[in-house]
Amino acid sequence: MSTPGRRFWTSLVGVLAALAIVVGINMLADARLANVQIDLTSQRIYTLSPGTRSVLTGLKEPVTLRLFYSHRLGSVVPVYGAYADRVRELLTQYAQLSGGKLKLELLDPEPFSDTEDRALAYGLQGVPIDQTGEQVYFGIAGTNLEDDERTIGFLQPERERFLEYDLTRLVLELSNPARPVVGVMSSLPVDGDPRGMMMRGQGGKPWTSILLLRETDTVRTVPLDAQVIDSDIQVLLLAQAQNLSEPTLYAIDQFVMRGGKLMVMVDPYSETQANTPGPEGMPSVNVSSDLKKLFDAWGIVYDPGVVIGDLEGAWRVRGKPGDRVQAVDYVAWFNIRDGISHDDPATADLQQVTVAAPGAISKKDGADITFTPLLTTSAQSGPINPDQLRMPDPGKLLAEFKPDGIRRVIAARIRGQLKSAFTGPPEAPQGKPRPAVFPDYKAATDGPANLVVVADTDILADRFWVRLADFFGQSQATPFSDNGPFVANLIGTLAGGDALIGLRSRSDSLRPFDLVDRIQKQAEQRFRQTELTLQQHLDETEKKLNTLRQGGADAAGGKPAAAAILTEDQRAEIDNARQEIVATRQKLRGVQLDLRRDIGGLETTVKLLDIAAVPVLLTLVAIGIALLRRSRRARARA
Repeated sequence: MSTPGRRFWTSLVGVLAALAIVVGINMLADARLANVQIDLTSQRIYTLSPGTRSVLTGLKEPVTLRLFYSHRLGSVVPVYGAYADRVRELLTQYAQLSGGKLKLELLDPEPFSDTEDRALAYGLQGVPIDQTGEQVYFGIAGTNLEDDERTIGFLQPERERFLEYDLTRLVLELSNPARPVVGVMSSLPVDGDPRGMMMRGQGGKPWTSILLLRETDTVRTVPLDAQVIDSDIQVLLLAQAQNLSEPTLYAIDQFVMRGGKLMVMVDPYSETQANTPGPEGMPSVNVSSDLKKLFDAWGIVYDPGVVIGDLEGAWRVRGKPGDRVQAVDYVAWFNIRDGISHDDPATADLQQVTVAAPGAISKKDGADITFTPLLTTSAQSGPINPDQLRMPDPGKLLAEFKPDGIRRVIAARIRGQLKSAFTGPPEAPQGKPRPAVFPDYKAATDGPANLVVVADTDILADRFWVRLADFFGQSQATPFSDNGPFVANLIGTLAGGDALIGLRSRSDSLRPFDLVDRIQKQAEQRFRQTELTLQQHLDETEKKLNTLRQGGADAAGGKPAAAAILTEDQRAEIDNARQEIVATRQKLRGVQLDLRRDIGGLETTVKLLDIAAVPVLLTLVAIGIALLRRSRRARARA
């Protein structure tokens, strides 16, 4: 065989061998590396949190998740199509990590199909996609062996940051269908007061916030003199719990040391208590609350002698009789909107929380805890002496109020390894022996403790978040703030355990080109400056033209001479002004065209780089390898 023929067959065999190697590598990768992922995003948005992994690997009974997604929704609204891919990818990861305990079904509920009937039976939300009334679906229905159901009615891209939290909570509730037990310890009549029919506002019925809590949890009253918090209580809500004895403080402390979740609501001035008659028929004088011993040990700073006011969101109330001003800003009561944390799943969807005479909390210097604000005042906040609220004069309070530019935290999530505020059990109260079941003393938590501290208890009261009305004998509550969901959501995250609390808020999967946006804004700023200069010049020229058309100003009175006869020089000036206006407008059009061309060129360049960069880079690498081999062969022949 001739040398050229031998080279041809050698090259062909080499090409076929390379092709076989490529195919073999792809088959091996598909068989062995199909589930291998590398998350290169800065926020690690495609990496599941340890809490989610522990929930999925710890499943004892099978759980089935059914994703109902109408493909027509993605074709009409592409944003939902991209989000649906993200949801499917995440659910697939869940199924893979569960070791077969989590089963995934993907369903397309076409109109008038059995699948659509199933979606409706689960209570998923159908949304009309066009004027024909066709309904589309994008929700999840989960079930377990006991036929318990949990659903997400409609998945919204706006909540993508909390997608993992929502899915993990769904799985956790199906794997643990028992309702969480929440203990409530309070000096307030949260469960109603038989004498309430004679009171204004609250009445004798349980507060709406507690009724909302009972919809998802088993609520149990804990006495204010308890020496032990029952072990089956998962979350303890302490709301304006006053004058607690050392044994009761010890019981709360040890509840936290044993891993119990705690939500504390203290108040420098409880408006509700100040207007609630006591046993003698008169309101209590002592309307503040504190847990100083526990707070000091746990690294929390709170001053019960300072009320916080805020000009932003202050309620408008009636002034004192005789005042000229009928309505005035009462800075002690205010709505929080911008100060709500949208990075915490419990508060992410809340729009407004109303507080009344709240306090402020902060982290003690050197405390080894994570302090995450949930509610924060505006920079127009400032301190108020509680004595000014006992017989309040809204107008005087506003006049004397001095904002200091400091944003104060009213509610925060606390997480960290905590030490006990006690060195051992205190003596039992006189005449009250210790319970038979009295847990051993613990000096510190075994792992990170989880607390929520709120420096306001009036958040719970109906008057500050719902309007109650009688509807044919039934009490109907219409909320105007999100106070009830604020409390219920926070207790829900605490009841979910460390797995849910540890889930962080993720970034959106749709990542903007920050560098491109910055370059675009800089270019637009330069063009806008040029455009503004030209526009000012155009306005001046048009004004000058109008003056010339009117024949200038009357020499005597300074008024335009409407009937003046224009001279040749004036006509020439008018023609020049017209030409200048035309030229300026052409420049303006040119500037706007350049702006669009510049931005469009930048987008085209980015797209080309995005599409062609990898192939070009691989081509250059291949050419470099070929040249290197050729050089080596040439040296070998020499």
